[in-house]
Amino acid sequence: MNDRAGSTAGRAPQADSRRRAAARPAARRFDVLCMGRAAVDLYGEQIGARLEDVTTFARYLGGSPANTAVGCARLGLQPAMLTRVGDEQNGNFVRETLAREGVDVTHVTTDPARLTALVFLSVRAADNFPLLFYRDRCADMGLAPEHIDPAFVAQCGALLLSGTHLSQNGTRAAIDAAIVAARAAGTRIALDIDYRPVLWGLRRLGDGATRYIEARHVSEILQARLPHCDLVVGTEEEIQIAGGSPNLDAALATIRGLTRALVVMKRGADGCTLFAPDAPPQPVAGFPIDVFNVLGAGDAFMAGFLSAWLRGMPGAECARRANACGALVVSRHGCAPAMATREELEHFLAHGSAHRRLREDAGLERLHRATTRRPAPAAIAALAFDHRSQFEDMMGRDADAAQRIARFKQLVAQAALSAVPASPTAVCGGVLVDDRYGAAALPALDALWVARPVEEPGSRPLRFEGGASAAALLRSWPAQHVAKCLVAYHPDDTQEMRAAQIERLRELAQACADTQRELLLEVIPPGETDDAVLLRAVADIAGAGVLPDWWKLQAPLAAGGWRALETTIRGADPQCRGVLVLGLDAPLDELAERLAAAAREPLCRGFAVGRTIFGDAARAWMAGTLDDAGVVATIAARYRRLVDAFSAARCAAPAGAAAAPAVRGAA
Repeated sequence: MNDRAGSTAGRAPQADSRRRAAARPAARRFDVLCMGRAAVDLYGEQIGARLEDVTTFARYLGGSPANTAVGCARLGLQPAMLTRVGDEQNGNFVRETLAREGVDVTHVTTDPARLTALVFLSVRAADNFPLLFYRDRCADMGLAPEHIDPAFVAQCGALLLSGTHLSQNGTRAAIDAAIVAARAAGTRIALDIDYRPVLWGLRRLGDGATRYIEARHVSEILQARLPHCDLVVGTEEEIQIAGGSPNLDAALATIRGLTRALVVMKRGADGCTLFAPDAPPQPVAGFPIDVFNVLGAGDAFMAGFLSAWLRGMPGAECARRANACGALVVSRHGCAPAMATREELEHFLAHGSAHRRLREDAGLERLHRATTRRPAPAAIAALAFDHRSQFEDMMGRDADAAQRIARFKQLVAQAALSAVPASPTAVCGGVLVDDRYGAAALPALDALWVARPVEEPGSRPLRFEGGASAAALLRSWPAQHVAKCLVAYHPDDTQEMRAAQIERLRELAQACADTQRELLLEVIPPGETDDAVLLRAVADIAGAGVLPDWWKLQAPLAAGGWRALETTIRGADPQCRGVLVLGLDAPLDELAERLAAAAREPLCRGFAVGRTIFGDAARAWMAGTLDDAGVVATIAARYRRLVDAFSAARCAAPAGAAAAPAVRGAA
């Protein structure tokens, strides 16, 4: 195929958007099919450093179309992704991340001969963002016409194309095949010009930051596809390359002569300008915020625009939403993880922010975190064996004792796995397990919900395990592991004690936010307490701005206790996941009854129980009256007893009585 204006796509007659819109079926399976780059972004964590001086990187999903797909999903669209990834761990990461975000990945295929692309990035200054692309024969550039399924394209309301995939013959042919399929199906076509000169071979490999170089052949290739587009989006530099002139007015005139698409020119902090057929230019103002990281802003803009355009909103409203999405992303680290959700976009549009540095708006950041969390089970039945001092009291503190404790914890892990609730129970198996003695058991527990303790046992005021900072602890953990912290907080403690406890909890909450990790906060007021004391303790902590994703608490005993607890927790944090009920070594039958009662409460999302389940088995094992197999069988049976009691009560509860909060990420 000739890859210039004489290509098959370029020779096709000019598209008539109105005719194609009228022919479009009323309903499609997907709103948009995003085609093109899907990569791994490695973002430098040292802000202001040269890329040469960065020492640690955060790994995120990357690639403009993949980022936009995530943004579309978060804004309530049903997106699909069309790309290829390598047959390796980075390819698995890309596919799993897209799927977890709600993007269909049935057409994310595996290329056994190529590796998934990588990009190294750093945030040097407000106008300096070094990029280093590793895209030599990468997997997404292996897309070819045979990977285009016209029937699948026909299931999508729109096709989003990336200009980068016009830079090579094979991917250009794939783009053209997708255009032909979209035109035949009445699927609207959107083009993100996405011009990176280095990816067209116009700059040295190390220069990924340059955004514009005049190149006639690039302009001709883009112009050959413009007649088939319904929407064209680009920066001022990208409009110049698409129009084939460094003069913006001349470039826009050329583009307008080739297509009746709605042309949107992004203008950074100044917003954007719409160029609709037969209408004067329509500028739409941006939002006055401070830029932290411009990378990903265009992808967020496109997602915001599509979320409104595909719903038939007026152009100005599409642009307003796109500008807001861009503003939210430029205030954060990363691209895909920074994409706005529908909830935070609506909040920002309705209320704005008192902060020009949006990342300093605690309420907005909390809403972003709460609505982008990993999906959570409807209910969790966790076997808690994160105890350290209790096992040391039982088995000793010498080296031999440490080996015995570690061995016993491996047996507990086996019991947890053998008794994992089956899916029909709608209750997910989970564990609470420590690093000190449970590290050897952790690799086998990936299939379960896992929380790990950070507190130094018995510390009051709170200290973190091994004297480490909370951030240092959390950065070494897998991303899906939840940080669990037990705090012995009493509302009648001295002001000095309460302040010290709250300071540590704030440090932990910030560390969880920085590492995109959930927090499970266990509150046990010391001494003899009642429901009123627990309620005051929770109110103190939440009132200080410490808002964990989960609370781990004793089930209220008094009538109305759950209602009061729900009012306190939901009043401070409507996005809270809920409460896991702890056991406090209660007798098995008594605890089963308590859990059955708690299962009917909307705020209760499960339990995390330990000594009630493993205590007798541990003592018998230490005494030599119970062997390893007996330990596993005994613990599994007691665990299953509590799971069954909780599940039966939850299933018998009136419809909606035990429903989870209706926020994204709360399954």
